[in-house]
Amino acid sequence: MQGRESEEPALHVQEWLDTVPAVAVYALVGIVIGLESLGIPLPGEIILVSAALMSSQHAGIDPVILGACASVGAIVGDSIGYAIGRKGGRPLLAWLGKKFPKHFSEGHIATAERSFEKWGMWAVFFGRFVALLRIFAGPLAGVLRMPYWKFLIANVLGGIVWAGGTTAVIYYVGIVAESWLKRFSWLGLVAAVLVGLTSMLVLKRKAKNATAQKQAAEPEPEPVPAAD
Repeated sequence: MQGRESEEPALHVQEWLDTVPAVAVYALVGIVIGLESLGIPLPGEIILVSAALMSSQHAGIDPVILGACASVGAIVGDSIGYAIGRKGGRPLLAWLGKKFPKHFSEGHIATAERSFEKWGMWAVFFGRFVALLRIFAGPLAGVLRMPYWKFLIANVLGGIVWAGGTTAVIYYVGIVAESWLKRFSWLGLVAAVLVGLTSMLVLKRKAKNATAQKQAAEPEPEPVPAAD
């Protein structure tokens, strides 16, 4: 009796997951990742990891379609962010800094700009794998007037590799652990969310420490005298 009672919550969760329409999952993943890539701070990676894990347990969710939706969301969102950044310029970054001070602070923007100066178009590609740069990549590339063809190449490659690779890895991890996850599916989803949150917090802490160290090492700029 106790064993049967302990299995009931897991069974209820699994039954609930089976009722979630696949189209809703595809749309949610594409929209959230697209908005994050556009420059709005949202947990796109956590949503993708959770959906990929769900696809390994939900027969109606195709991991290939899921990865394709995530890739399209990433590429389109970054492209819109690029267009907005190119049109808005520096005033846009200042406005974003007021709206989202934790994500678009002067220190974070300076760190992102240094990455662009060092890596060029590949900052867009590698930025897809870093939580903070993932938000900055599109708008900042536009603000810095990166040629669109360079941005597009890095954007498409980064979106496909990140979204497709993340989906594939998490999906196959879920398949390998299928027997365990069928019994404790809710634990698997919670674990995926916690792993995503932890990685994001660690990256943010490292970026913050690196920014503080670089700012401490750099001399303060001399004030520009006001024009007569």
